[in-house]
Amino acid sequence: MKLEDILKRELDSIGDDHHSSNQENPIREDAFDVSDAEKIKLIEVKVRDILEILGMDLTDDSLKGTPLRVAKMYVNEVFGGLNPEKKPIPSTFDNKYKYGEMLVEKNITLYSTCEHHLLPIIGLAHVAYVSNGTVVGLSKINRVVNYYSKRPQVQERLTIQVVKELQKILNTDDVACVIDAKHLCVNSRGINDISCSTVTAEFGGKFKDLKFRRDFLDYIKLETDI
Repeated sequence: MKLEDILKRELDSIGDDHHSSNQENPIREDAFDVSDAEKIKLIEVKVRDILEILGMDLTDDSLKGTPLRVAKMYVNEVFGGLNPEKKPIPSTFDNKYKYGEMLVEKNITLYSTCEHHLLPIIGLAHVAYVSNGTVVGLSKINRVVNYYSKRPQVQERLTIQVVKELQKILNTDDVACVIDAKHLCVNSRGINDISCSTVTAEFGGKFKDLKFRRDFLDYIKLETDI
């Protein structure tokens, strides 16, 4: 059997229904034995190989710097969230003002990468929590979303990770997250449906109560005219 036939059979057996059952990203134990600088050098070579296999002329001024640019982007930016050293360490404070209602941080810009095709996921995250005596700086919520986004991801997993991390930081189960995002693996290839988006949600603690959940979703719908 030819190689292309074997690959096609494997892809057909996987199809598009390839969800991960793991709430943690599948990262090898030796993932950080190699430094970021070394990873950039290694990835640069691999990207160069891919472009050459595709028939691109890497002596062209427009292309000759592409392998290094892509390698730096992968390690330092779009997959930077794989590195635990880059994990945000949010400062928490006592809820001295005794605010007892939910706090909602909505329309958090989200850029991630689909782990199945390495194409962008672009959307908005909406996060809420109810203080259990502890509050966190607002921008730190954005940083948590950004950190878990910057890795090859599945949107369902990302939603759960954001909630679990904030539950740990705030020492409360009362955390919720809704993500509405476009997946370019759907929008720009395959079915090529440019209009659809994917919505995922994770509700913890009080947010499992239907009325409380509805209040959160109503907050998300509020217009912000600035």
